[in-house]
Amino acid sequence: MRGILFAFLGGAFITLQGVANARISQGIGTWQAAALTQFTGFVAALIVMLILRDFKRQGFKKVKPLYLSAGAYAAVIIFSNVTAIQHIGVTLTVALVIIAQLALTFLMDHYGWFGLQKKRMGLPQFFGIAMMIAGVVILKF
Repeated sequence: MRGILFAFLGGAFITLQGVANARISQGIGTWQAAALTQFTGFVAALIVMLILRDFKRQGFKKVKPLYLSAGAYAAVIIFSNVTAIQHIGVTLTVALVIIAQLALTFLMDHYGWFGLQKKRMGLPQFFGIAMMIAGVVILKF
């Protein structure tokens, strides 16, 4: 239940962040909005980390360098979402983002990328993604 709650919170906050960033970028620019968002996110995470006293410096040595760069992905995510929202609107942007996430995670699970356990994908999984794509087509018209 806890995982479901956090998944919903994450999804809601991604949407709220996308809309807020689109508004911010109208005043200062898209990359500036991405930088501002990254900075405020860093400050918020740092404050929570300090309050919880949850800092494990030795853990950094165990993480592959590729994974340490994951925070940089957020700049691309923010820029892409802001630009998409400005061009196609929030609903279609979020729908397409979800499909892109599912398609990539489908491949990651199937091939075991990033050290994930390989999972067999069958007709129900393909059908599910196809239904989502059909839903986006219906949303667009």
